[in-house]
Amino acid sequence: MPLASIPEPGQAAWHAGPLTLRAYALCVIAGIAVAVAFTSYRYRKHGGKPGFILDVAAWAIPFGLIGAFLHAMLMETRHDFVHEPDLWHAATSGVAAIGVPGAIALGALGAWIACRRAGTPLAPVAHAAAPGVAFGLAIGGLAHWWAEDFYGRPATFWLAERIGPTHRVAGFESNPTFQPAFLYQSLWDVAVGLAAIWAAKRFALSGARVFMLAAAAYAAGGLWVESIRIGPLPRLFGMPYGAWGDVAVMVLAIAVIYLTRPRPKRRPPRPYGPRETRSPANQAVL
Repeated sequence: MPLASIPEPGQAAWHAGPLTLRAYALCVIAGIAVAVAFTSYRYRKHGGKPGFILDVAAWAIPFGLIGAFLHAMLMETRHDFVHEPDLWHAATSGVAAIGVPGAIALGALGAWIACRRAGTPLAPVAHAAAPGVAFGLAIGGLAHWWAEDFYGRPATFWLAERIGPTHRVAGFESNPTFQPAFLYQSLWDVAVGLAAIWAAKRFALSGARVFMLAAAAYAAGGLWVESIRIGPLPRLFGMPYGAWGDVAVMVLAIAVIYLTRPRPKRRPPRPYGPRETRSPANQAVL
């Protein structure tokens, strides 16, 4: 039996007149706010223009939400676009799962468009955003605790998560506690953010390399977390869709890191001095 367990969430939605505030959406909003604030702080710290990150966020956030929606729609509906309730569930799941590869990819595209429109290089923005995005994902990932939809097999060690009977996977109805996969992912994201800050200072990495390093590390942790999850997850060749997305992000990030590696400068040929003429003897030696 686990020594400690994370309790089930309490009330997950609050009604304010015609509006409904959902806890998982508030987690995502908090994660976005932290990501933008931390990125803005690092950008200004390294000489960036104050307020520019807000302009970038105005493009990156909507693009990221669209990416999350498209990714979740493919996962949740399994390409079935007929049932409207399923599509609505996919949309809400996409907002809750803002850290999916689709959100990161399209969010980066939105940031690139914003920088291009402003005539500003993307590299400093990517350098500042790498840890900020990781910390934001850590907070946004806590939304899965409220949704009770991101957990592993029944826990037999020191820490577990309590899942309500209505949210338990078929075949595990009698198990009250499971591995808190959402917590593993959030803790890993915090570690990725701290590692990105350290690596940027230690190795003087460019902005693109810092961001891709963080993306590769995030995908590596996500790949492991996906491997312990249980549930009716859509699969391709035996692997969940989410794991395939992590593999794609990891391969792309590693490729970019390799292609942008510093190359040693070739030394120019040594010129001949006043006493070094290309006589037949010198040519024979050469």
